[in-house]
Amino acid sequence: MKEALLYSRLDNNSVSCSLCAHRCLIPEGRRGLCGVRENREGTLYSLVYGKAIATHVDPIEKKPLFNFLPGSLAFSVATVGCNMTCLHCQNADISQSPRDNGRIMGRDISPERLVEAALDEGCRTIAYTYTEPTIFFEYALDTARLANKAGLKNIFVTNGYMTAKALEMIAPVLDGANVDLKSFNDDFYREICGARLQPVLDTIKRMFKLGIWVEVTTLVIPGHNDSEEELESIARFLRDISPDIPWHVSAFYPTYQLTDAPRTPVSTLRKARELGQAAGLRYVYTGNIPGDDGENTFCHSCGQKIVERTGYRVGAINIRDGRCAFCSVPAPGIW
Repeated sequence: MKEALLYSRLDNNSVSCSLCAHRCLIPEGRRGLCGVRENREGTLYSLVYGKAIATHVDPIEKKPLFNFLPGSLAFSVATVGCNMTCLHCQNADISQSPRDNGRIMGRDISPERLVEAALDEGCRTIAYTYTEPTIFFEYALDTARLANKAGLKNIFVTNGYMTAKALEMIAPVLDGANVDLKSFNDDFYREICGARLQPVLDTIKRMFKLGIWVEVTTLVIPGHNDSEEELESIARFLRDISPDIPWHVSAFYPTYQLTDAPRTPVSTLRKARELGQAAGLRYVYTGNIPGDDGENTFCHSCGQKIVERTGYRVGAINIRDGRCAFCSVPAPGIW
């Protein structure tokens, strides 16, 4: 265990956690909604510090990050736990295990060892992913600081449900993030995810202002968040922050507790891509349909293909010194 960051002590040995937007008030002997932060005699502890449940080497495209070191490898790490309860979670066996069965699983792997492993595997990035990195914040922060010193970049794959304090603390060593914007409807967030929409929107805006490279993913679920009105609202929101924010519209498949919705038709994703482009977004990608033209990156100026992809495999990269190799216009991203 490690004493948690971002909390304050209250009367009667209770504590107030200010790590994520739930801002849990936690009585003595209880845990927050994430299931991995526990109040013991008025001190809040992280139960997952150094307890990695998963470590893998992934293509950066799997995160997905497409305008961020394309073709490179990311060393991915996660602990158990999450601060949302999404009915369609594809990693529910680890994200929900502290809540579903009270278990804190994982192998003891220090931040130092994570950085060593990333370097040994030839990775350029450490990705805090699979579950929600905010809930293993102390572990991620210590690792990210070491990784930064070692010349590695750090990325969060996140639901965005963190406080401004948490984001500002890790921002100096956080290079990029893919934020799940699951819907543009607060009712969806409350009913499907056990959360609220506004804190996620606030995080996306703050990340951009802090200079973190931001990409956004929306898993398009038939009958839940796939209306043209909602997709257009997401696209306009992102465009108003910056037209350079890449938006990934990905296919849903039934899983966990949301099995009554069908798989997302390819036509729906292609329509979402068209809506995003019509709204003024320069980079809109289709996900979970390998071989689709929407996986490629096209120069927003001349229209030439500057990164070629099939699934997680990257082909030709026509970017030179951060510019399109065909017309020399700067290509927004980390190259």
